[in-house]
Amino acid sequence: MLKRVMPCCLILSLLAMSCKEKKEVVEGTNSVESEMVTSAKVTFANDTLAKKVAVNIDGQHFTSYVYDGQTPKPILYPIMTKSGKTVTRGFPFEPRPNERIDHPHHAGLWLNYGDVNGLDFWNNSYAIPEAEKAKYGTIYHQEILEMDEKNATLSIRAVWRSPDNVDLLEETTQYVFNQEGSTRSIDRVTTLKALEKVSFTDNKEGMLGMRMTRELELPSDKPAEYTDAEGNVTEVKVLNNEGVTGNYYSSKGLTGGDVWGTRNEWVKLEGTMNDEVVSVTIIDHQKNVGYPTYWHARGYGLFAANPLGQSVFSDGKQTLNFSLEQGESTVFKYRVLVHNGSLLSKETIDEFALDFNP
Repeated sequence: MLKRVMPCCLILSLLAMSCKEKKEVVEGTNSVESEMVTSAKVTFANDTLAKKVAVNIDGQHFTSYVYDGQTPKPILYPIMTKSGKTVTRGFPFEPRPNERIDHPHHAGLWLNYGDVNGLDFWNNSYAIPEAEKAKYGTIYHQEILEMDEKNATLSIRAVWRSPDNVDLLEETTQYVFNQEGSTRSIDRVTTLKALEKVSFTDNKEGMLGMRMTRELELPSDKPAEYTDAEGNVTEVKVLNNEGVTGNYYSSKGLTGGDVWGTRNEWVKLEGTMNDEVVSVTIIDHQKNVGYPTYWHARGYGLFAANPLGQSVFSDGKQTLNFSLEQGESTVFKYRVLVHNGSLLSKETIDEFALDFNP
């Protein structure tokens, strides 16, 4: 039986057409599937002297898990886009020109809370006077449990400790890192186990937080003062707004300052850095306590999700005093998207959220 042979020139023509069509599909859509073109390789490098684990994607620095004790909690710092732009604030470690130097406890990406058995873990920093230290708790890194490059996961163990050396909570956190196209992601899964009865009294200072670079702040033409749970006042001064282009966008369609104190499945902070569109999105998980979370999203650069502090955000209409009996555990899951080069659409974020909340 004779086989019909297709001419080589026709084969090459069809292949070229197929490649062109695929390229147009990728560039003309903003879906998660369109970006899943290559598999990113995640590697870890633990510097035991500096006490930090560098997280690299395809050989480029993404972030570092820092456990050196300079902050009273482990953090991810800095956090960078695929194009190399740093989305987190430099202060207090590496101050940059024209950035704010308020709230020294705002560093990188972290998770803690403002009232745990009466202790403030959120506001603790090097700036707290020694005479006031008894009011504040500290999260101490204990060990790296796993650095699994095959599954791009970094797992650690820490303890939430009182100033008189009582361990209140054991924390086990797994970070999962990924990159799809120009979107890098961090999944943070934190299990908190009570080592004695622990109360998380309703407090506006919490829980998953980031402090953003100056360019991603919201432009402001007036100073402001903010008071923490202890009554301490911090003044946020007016700075030159040149290059400051940030804006919040929520899953429910809210923008700008209207996002603060509202409940949303996710919130995106988007702006321009050196003529490139950059965004950071935090996605809540439906199994978290207090879902959908309230957003402690400030124009001056604090970007935080607080599911446990509800009274101040709801004008007293809702209150959540969460607690764990000794031996009980709870889990907090969040996904952070770091995107550059284009507007990350609501539809695309919804797909990432659906993947996170199957």
